[in-house]
Amino acid sequence: MPSYVAFLRAINLGANRKFPKDAIRAAVEGAGCTDVETHINTGNVRLTTSMRSRARIETTLEDAFLTDRGFEVPTIVFPTAELAQVGRDAEELNRPDLARHYIWLLKDEPSAEVVDRVHALDGDGHRAVIRGRACHLLLAEGYEQGAVDPLRTEKLLGVATNRNFNVVTTLARKWC
Repeated sequence: MPSYVAFLRAINLGANRKFPKDAIRAAVEGAGCTDVETHINTGNVRLTTSMRSRARIETTLEDAFLTDRGFEVPTIVFPTAELAQVGRDAEELNRPDLARHYIWLLKDEPSAEVVDRVHALDGDGHRAVIRGRACHLLLAEGYEQGAVDPLRTEKLLGVATNRNFNVVTTLARKWC
């Protein structure tokens, strides 16, 4: 059976969106998945399922999370081969002069128009590189004076969640 990695968005923020690793694991197993593992408490889950449709897996998990927690948890699922490529891309794009390297993991691949709009935000040493369903934010020194996302890409990209370079590359090595 194929394995996937699910990234949960907007959990463990504030008092009302708590979702501990053990509860995530139980909800994923309750949705019929096996070989479930989690990595740190930010919503990174490896799973095996007989379902073949990424959209179906996402919907099944989102329904299970809503039932378990009582709030919606947008979920972005990557087949392990796709996540492995995101990890390789991250390694290729990372540079020692970057202050930060964040990766937006996207539910859907952005249109050419969205890609153009994101690239129009590049500047001041900050740059976005979009490859498939991943947007790499390559941030220069001084990004801290703005927001975490000085390029304001999240609003353009649709449903997404971000992880830093270390988390994505660690998961790609560990689970793919």
